Amino acid sequence: MAALRKDSKIVITGIAGLVGQNLSLRLHAAGYSNIHGIDKHTKNLSILRETQPWVKTMDADLAEPGSWANMLKDADIVVLNQAQIGGLDYTDFERNNITATQNILAAVNPKAAPFIIHISSSVVNSSADDFYTRSKTEQERIVVNSSLPHCVLRPTLMFGWFDRKHLGWLRRFMTKTPVFPIPGNGKYIRQPLYAGDFCEVIIACMQSQPKGEIFDISGQDKHSYIDLIKTIKRVCGLRTWVIKIPYSLFYALLWLAAKVMKNPPFTTAQLKALIIPEEFPVTDWPTRFTVTPTPFEAAAREAYTDPRYAGITLDF
Repeated sequence: MAALRKDSKIVITGIAGLVGQNLSLRLHAAGYSNIHGIDKHTKNLSILRETQPWVKTMDADLAEPGSWANMLKDADIVVLNQAQIGGLDYTDFERNNITATQNILAAVNPKAAPFIIHISSSVVNSSADDFYTRSKTEQERIVVNSSLPHCVLRPTLMFGWFDRKHLGWLRRFMTKTPVFPIPGNGKYIRQPLYAGDFCEVIIACMQSQPKGEIFDISGQDKHSYIDLIKTIKRVCGLRTWVIKIPYSLFYALLWLAAKVMKNPPFTTAQLKALIIPEEFPVTDWPTRFTVTPTPFEAAAREAYTDPRYAGITLDF
């Protein structure tokens, strides 16, 4: 295993999303100077270029062959991070989660292969059955069955700077409406993972390169969904009225939204996954990677009130 140097070439796919933007920031803060990224979301990539000009970026669709493959040729580390999270068409999930992964692995020179850190998802252990779960499960299978040196990280629901979906979107919604609806009783358990902590885990994997290992990286604390919302409301100083509404009504409203919005931020499939009563194993990744987890309230305060990045909103 080659030692990771501060000038080692690190390539991050899907760099313009939540994990990619946070990871490149933390790598830079840690002194790494040779950071590259590929993403096809032009608007979000432009945000990264403005806030992090030290990153060498390329606007490219990894589901299509292209010159982006040249960026991988002399990479020391590849963080396989691109992912389709939401949407109504399975083709999008297939292209971004499966086809793009196949193309990336095919572009790597097996005789001088970089170490690959695959950002999978806890949903591969989930009882949910939706486009995201199916495609992420297949994506992980492709990586694990490859002959390339790799490890796999399976994070739970994440939040942090640049969070355009999930808790970040919910926080922004709370600032725009006097009433915040909670589907059902709101007591379904979630284990949110702070993106800042997860990025520290990724960096630890870059340094130790644990070949062939798979790690479940869940939030260390378990919270009910309604308590998460109330905590975000409190740390942001919002006055939104949080109310519970019947699940069927919530579902109907999302169904109607999908009829008028091309890319809705929250779908009926995600609603079904939200209320599934499941909990993920709490593994001792803090000891394994020497990372101290940030308590949810402190993490939410940093994610949603920090003046440097809390005001930056990525596009869908």
